[in-house]
Amino acid sequence: MKRSDGGFARDAAACEAMERYAAGDEAAFGDLYDLLAPRLYGYLLRRCRNVQQTEDLLQQTLLQVHRARGSFIPGANVMPWVFAIARRLVIDSARSAKRDAMMISDDEDGRAVAATTADAADVLQARQLAAQMEGELARLPEPQRAAFELVKRHGLSLDQTANKLKITVGAVKLRLHRAQQALRARLTRP
Repeated sequence: MKRSDGGFARDAAACEAMERYAAGDEAAFGDLYDLLAPRLYGYLLRRCRNVQQTEDLLQQTLLQVHRARGSFIPGANVMPWVFAIARRLVIDSARSAKRDAMMISDDEDGRAVAATTADAADVLQARQLAAQMEGELARLPEPQRAAFELVKRHGLSLDQTANKLKITVGAVKLRLHRAQQALRARLTRP
């Protein structure tokens, strides 16, 4: 169904601008920004209901688009890709806010105080686990690591990953499964 607001034309223009940007045309980012920012802003504002947070998430989303432009698949629709990035950032922001709220507690007089040392130990343990995860990820065979990073870190679909790596979707699934098994085995060792 055709939208009366010219949405299809804007989507096509955004896809074309993203393809140019991914191909190295730095000037295309201005066009891409003009096409994406108003829609992203509305989407983010509806979810956050906070102007400052919305502006921050908009910038973070566009930064992620910039960083991941090399993994953009020419011919793919840019809108679902960009909105998936924005959605993940909203979720991460909400989780972060929840963690921050949990790190603050009230003392007997009702004053906010920092978290206990047990919470600090949890943060340290999480950082150590993240560092260990990075080390184990680096030890994976390159085909497994590439599939894992494209799907899990960059949020590409299995089809997009298969196209990017020039392999079948089945091969992507197999590499991803093997990477996850290896990481799980290495990270759960006593």
